[in-house]
Amino acid sequence: MLVLSYEYWQRVYRGDPGIVGKSFTMNDRSHLVVGVLPPMPQYPGVNDIYMPTTACPFRNGAQWPHNRTARGLTVFGRLRTGSTAQAAQADLAALSARLHAQYPEAYPVTDGYAVRAALLHDELSRSARPTLLALLATTIFLLVIVCANVANLTMARLVRREHEMAVRTALGATRGRLLQQLLTENLLLALAGGTLGVLVAAWGVDALATFAGRFTTRASEIRLDLRVLCFAFGVSLSTGVLLGCLPALPARQSLAADLRAGSGATGSRGRLRARSALIVAQVAISFALLTGAGLMLRTLLKLQQVQTGFDAENVLTARVDLNWTRYREREKISAFADGLLRRLHEMPGVVAAGIGGSVPLDGNTNPNGLNLRIEGQPVDGVVQPRAELDTFTPDYFRAMGIPLLTGRDLTDADRPPATEVVLVNQSFARHWLGPDPVGRRLSADGGKTWISVAGVVADVKQHGLEREPADEIWTGLAFNANRDLRLVVRSRAAPLSLERGIREAVRSLDAEQPVTEVRPLTQVRADALSAPRLTALLLGAFALLALGITAAGIGGVIAYSVGQRTQEIGIRMALGAEPSSVLRMILRQGMALITLGLALGLLGGLAVSRVMAGLVFGIAARDPVTFLAGAGVLAAVGALACFVPARRAAEVDPMIALRSA
Repeated sequence: MLVLSYEYWQRVYRGDPGIVGKSFTMNDRSHLVVGVLPPMPQYPGVNDIYMPTTACPFRNGAQWPHNRTARGLTVFGRLRTGSTAQAAQADLAALSARLHAQYPEAYPVTDGYAVRAALLHDELSRSARPTLLALLATTIFLLVIVCANVANLTMARLVRREHEMAVRTALGATRGRLLQQLLTENLLLALAGGTLGVLVAAWGVDALATFAGRFTTRASEIRLDLRVLCFAFGVSLSTGVLLGCLPALPARQSLAADLRAGSGATGSRGRLRARSALIVAQVAISFALLTGAGLMLRTLLKLQQVQTGFDAENVLTARVDLNWTRYREREKISAFADGLLRRLHEMPGVVAAGIGGSVPLDGNTNPNGLNLRIEGQPVDGVVQPRAELDTFTPDYFRAMGIPLLTGRDLTDADRPPATEVVLVNQSFARHWLGPDPVGRRLSADGGKTWISVAGVVADVKQHGLEREPADEIWTGLAFNANRDLRLVVRSRAAPLSLERGIREAVRSLDAEQPVTEVRPLTQVRADALSAPRLTALLLGAFALLALGITAAGIGGVIAYSVGQRTQEIGIRMALGAEPSSVLRMILRQGMALITLGLALGLLGGLAVSRVMAGLVFGIAARDPVTFLAGAGVLAAVGALACFVPARRAAEVDPMIALRSA
């Protein structure tokens, strides 16, 4: 029996409702489709097809069901109503203790076996949580900046309407009537902005789901629904009302002053102080956003500089997952691999070709852990080494560009009935074998059989550029046959030029055997950077937008101040003040606001760095270079925004200014 995932059903069969009841041949056995899953997040991995354990050729094999040391299942359980994860953990700990006592040979205490209970809800979003929280904080900061700018623009607009509002009040308009008028104006603007925002969101929701899909399988749940629409319109309306109308209502006691010609100085100074405070807040929040974007940019640069341990240039990778029925025996798998490698080496342009059990950084391989014993080291009461097991063929390391540090590589003679040897990586040798690892012997069956270490290879970043290399042990494919073959072929020409030849080589050995995941190794490495690259791009875009809004706000406030002080500036220049001194005076006023904003923004930057501590790599979360660079960029942009109105002030004609007094 088979159950199809919803995504696979839609992608391959276009949602055909007649799919249920059809039969498919897999591994030379007929399987009946009995259902299709609803759209739902998958865990722990994304699969196209599900089958019961009894139909799995591996887990239902002759040896696996009765072998306690063959572990290959993920266990799910539903908590009783009112129960907690802590209670489940306690129950599992008790069960684990009983298994240790009842089957000590399968669960040795020295191997460090443990049981951990985790809530599925938390596991589905665990890897995505830090990134999405950082983006949420960034969005909130940007919203606050926009709100501050809306308030600034509204107050600037109301300056020209002070006399109008005073006249309306003098003619009998009540505060409620004025509020009604301002509410109507601002609600129309807010609705227009909210509608535009929803249209932009509808256009970008697929891109957001694709981005989130790199972190969690719940990305398929991202959509525009009624809750999102209500939230968007609620935010737009509330910001339009609160920040657009309430701060701008004229006070009754200023009526006479507003009606007098040339009045309003007191009110203007009050509004100028309010607008200056908003600019300080914008600068502070922009600094926090620049800090977050800078941290991600620096992280991306550090990740790009990470030494992977292999040479990705001119290497093509491919996956050949052999049929479980036709390739049951180790000898058949080994014969297929040997025949394929012979054909690959005969292809023009091929420098080296090998087969391994995984491709570094591809994210599609679950490591197979192996508990080991080292000859001559104590066993009782001592935690024994554990390493990730991988298989390989001769020439695999040369094809990957992984250097051999000491000892020897495998040769064609290293196959049964010869004595099995293994290679270990530098990390395993450093942690467990000491300065002379070659010749040391390891056992994976409690000391019944021993295998010699033939050589040591360099560490490789297998599971992420940000993760330290794990302890690894490499064994020959001829001894430990693995049906999931990963081809690596190094060529003199463009790697993709080999794709057709690889497919033909596989087809010549088995016409029904598919070849999948054909990718240059450089693309595999680039894909490993896609998540931090996209995060840096999003944070950078938000930071640039905030920078532009803040610069516009600073320029507006300084221009407004210059307009209010035109007569004062004219008098200064008539009394002999140089244009350069006027320029410096206005610049000082603007830079004072920016400096205060930067000082307050330092606190926001520290808060952002704390949230992003789990996302940065190669730098401290409170990286001084990032903080200084953010402050420098913001100060430079702010100074430029101040310079334009300051230069206008310096060009004021004293006679015109005095004549308008």
